[in-house]
Amino acid sequence: MTITDPHPFPFSEPDELRIDPRFEQIREKEPLCPVQLPHGEPAWLVTRYEDVKTVLGDPRFSRAEAVRRDEPRTRYHRGLPGNIMEFDPPEHTRLRRVVAKAFTARHVEDLRVRAQEIADRLVDEMIAQGPPADLVSAFALPLPVTVICELLGVPFEDRTRFRHWSDALLSTTRFSPEEIERCAGELSDYMAGLVAERRKHPQDDLLGVMVAARDEQDRLTEDELVAMGVGVLVAGHETTASQIPNFVHTLLEHPEELARLRADLDLVPQAVEELMRFVPLGSASTARYAVEDVELSGGVVHAGEPVVVSTAAANRDTTVFTCPERLDLTRKEAAHVGFGHGPHHCLGAQLARMELQVALSTLLRRLPGLRLAGTEEDLVWKAGSGVRGLEKMLITWEAAA
Repeated sequence: MTITDPHPFPFSEPDELRIDPRFEQIREKEPLCPVQLPHGEPAWLVTRYEDVKTVLGDPRFSRAEAVRRDEPRTRYHRGLPGNIMEFDPPEHTRLRRVVAKAFTARHVEDLRVRAQEIADRLVDEMIAQGPPADLVSAFALPLPVTVICELLGVPFEDRTRFRHWSDALLSTTRFSPEEIERCAGELSDYMAGLVAERRKHPQDDLLGVMVAARDEQDRLTEDELVAMGVGVLVAGHETTASQIPNFVHTLLEHPEELARLRADLDLVPQAVEELMRFVPLGSASTARYAVEDVELSGGVVHAGEPVVVSTAAANRDTTVFTCPERLDLTRKEAAHVGFGHGPHHCLGAQLARMELQVALSTLLRRLPGLRLAGTEEDLVWKAGSGVRGLEKMLITWEAAA
């Protein structure tokens, strides 16, 4: 097979949190689908669960090859030079090990108490002010931003600046190419400044660990150090900040499941996994290139051809999940691929899980009757971004008399 007559992709503009029905059609009839993304060369789109895991986890598919090619992508920005997504094992493994200890399940559990303190303080402030409140600006953003700032060693007071830069790097159409390049440069310079400051005044934080790995152990280059810092800062808060309001909105649309969760908060960890399966966050993965011919269920991907995957479509695969279009907080089936799979599986997955668990349990425990303030039309959704989510979500609750 060769990539001819590609379909424009994404198939449509994101429609809130709904998945385009064409994903189901091609998963059934065209599991190896030729597509043309907004940037880069044509690619194969893979949507079946097992195929997605193969592309993401099989060493016959390479991320490093994308650096040498006009990589298919939905976003203009390709990432800073030396970022961890440019590498395959063993180079990728070398970089990942520098920061991996900070994101182990044990270390993340040690952070849970602090995350709970932050969540309770934010809700205290919401209650003191009284409803309505914007869930995004009052809670969903400051919770993970505070956690990652403290973990990495970034001043929280700089959050407005690095949120703007982060939005630019994740932009599809919201920012111009010139604005994206400028913001990428400013964010890189900002992180380089923090690195220089840490060299002058060493601290016991993740950035300090990374600087020591560079200066004392020669485990990464200067470009890799700066790119790693930027990657941890951006990815370390974006998923949680977007998915908190996404999850709350989804639960409000499924009142029976919401009632079940309110009645038994012990279900929260399982609910987070089901919501990660059910709620789409992005449109397509970063591309992988076949380094040899690989047979997938829809045909053969030839050596040198790029492949992108839709984890959202894979998470709705009917051969893997029973009634996948139904939200079921008690579901116990195959693991979702919402955090990816294989060597590039989300480094901060355990941190995001913990933060999402803390967020949901705190909101449901402390804000009785949590609901939208106003109508669906009052919600403000992100536009022109590679990440789906809400920019503004006014909520209300049963305030104490």
